[in-house]
Amino acid sequence: MSGEKTKIVIGYILISSIWGSTWVVIKIGLDTLPPMFAVGLRFFIASLVLWAIIKIKNIELLTDSKSFKLYLFMSVFSYIVPFTLVYWAEQFIPSGLTSVLFAIFPFWVIIFSRFAFPNEKIGMYKFSGVLLGFIGIAVIFKDSLSFDFSSATLAILAVVASAIMQGGVAVVIKHGGKINPVSINFIPLLITGILLIPVSLMFEDTSRLKISYDAVFSILYLSTVGTVVVFSIYYWLMKKINVVILSLSSFITPIIAILLGWFFLNEKLNVNHIIGSSLVLIGILFANFKGLLNYYKEVNRIRNV
Repeated sequence: MSGEKTKIVIGYILISSIWGSTWVVIKIGLDTLPPMFAVGLRFFIASLVLWAIIKIKNIELLTDSKSFKLYLFMSVFSYIVPFTLVYWAEQFIPSGLTSVLFAIFPFWVIIFSRFAFPNEKIGMYKFSGVLLGFIGIAVIFKDSLSFDFSSATLAILAVVASAIMQGGVAVVIKHGGKINPVSINFIPLLITGILLIPVSLMFEDTSRLKISYDAVFSILYLSTVGTVVVFSIYYWLMKKINVVILSLSSFITPIIAILLGWFFLNEKLNVNHIIGSSLVLIGILFANFKGLLNYYKEVNRIRNV
């Protein structure tokens, strides 16, 4: 495997693994932090870290009108609205359910891709892979997603709306030109933090705001590992691989969450987990089938030369 392909595989594994842990860590932070404040503080700290990286590595920060339009678009539709919706929703529904609901993300990537770029073929293999992956997620959580639908309806709709928005953003960014994966995040994250923290202090119940050890851990982990590391890798991968393939990482995150619970919290693995995880992995294999087939042919061609 070439160096570039190795980096892509490692990057894909990293974002899937880290995102698998973020749903739980968000839930931990919400015990003592209001949702908008938690989102704003997370992204403000992340923007400061990115600013330091930009300065140290002397990364170019594009400030033309086209780039600023993209920054504003990302601020609203990739960070401010969707993350506020997810954080708010996790007050009322389990983190596992949140990750499952967000797994509709790849479907919306396909839908937006078809409308925005009708000449770009999705292909039966990719669509079948997405469908198998979603069925696998449903099987994994079949017996554990019990909740009071009447009280959780708005939270469910909030997560679905977040996934739809992120699907649209992924398609826009994929075809939005060449921007460094570090600089593309800095200004949107900074805008998000500057806006949400004061809005939270004005409109949210600040009496529940307590700086506990759990809150500090949640914010630091999510701002550095869960934002700076993950989003930098994510936007780098977006320029390297098909956006539908990249979106399939949202199918892996619930599996990671289950494995982390089994390893660290002694939570049980059952037959549904094994069957569902197998379907997810088969789905990802289906979605990548043509790429794997082409790679195999190229390896054989080189061997026969």
